[in-house]
Amino acid sequence: MIFIILSAILFIEPLFIKIGVRVDKALLVGITGGTGSGKTTLADRVIASLSESQKSDVVVIGQDRYYRDLLHMPLEKRHLQNFDHPDAIDRRLLAEHLKLLAQGKKIDAPLYDFKTHTRKPDTERVGPCKVCIVEGIHILVYPEIRELLDIKIFIDTSDDIRFIRRLSRDIKERGRTPEMVIEQYLSTVKPMHLEFVLPSKRFADVIIPWDDDNRAAAEIVISRIKEFLG
Repeated sequence: MIFIILSAILFIEPLFIKIGVRVDKALLVGITGGTGSGKTTLADRVIASLSESQKSDVVVIGQDRYYRDLLHMPLEKRHLQNFDHPDAIDRRLLAEHLKLLAQGKKIDAPLYDFKTHTRKPDTERVGPCKVCIVEGIHILVYPEIRELLDIKIFIDTSDDIRFIRRLSRDIKERGRTPEMVIEQYLSTVKPMHLEFVLPSKRFADVIIPWDDDNRAAAEIVISRIKEFLG
């Protein structure tokens, strides 16, 4: 209970500053945590809670859109790449797009094919917006991304639950076999989490435990975003 109250205080204070001073700028909210921690779940819940008029003012940008294109590699080599290392992401393009969204401009966001590890030729027009939610495991790892964020949230979920969620997602959505998911988790996902993702928790404004459905914390996030939208 004390942790939740403290988290709420830490969250509310920076947001009131944005409401009172920077209304001319889109609010950038970063949601991070390890793979399968619940980042997308929280972002989806925020969107689902909004009215239709409010939804038009909010966009969600997933870091996974910005994986580097590996078309130049044979397919068998693409599968062997370390997709959990920060260098796997085109961080410069992501930072550039977040700056544009913060300025109230549109972007042409990339689309990524996870089965072939290549960037699709088409893009998706995103924005303008009043609130941009950006989610991904490396959001707080990159200094150039951290400095753009108005609110930084870390979803803290136990390792076994995260692995089970990752296993289910990669089999259903990304064409992986259980053996492929397990091998990748042990060889790159877990080591990269310990080296990069977990240490980035210290940069968060708010840390939300999410082993179970943390409705109280989600409601705090939702209420602050709604208040910003007016």
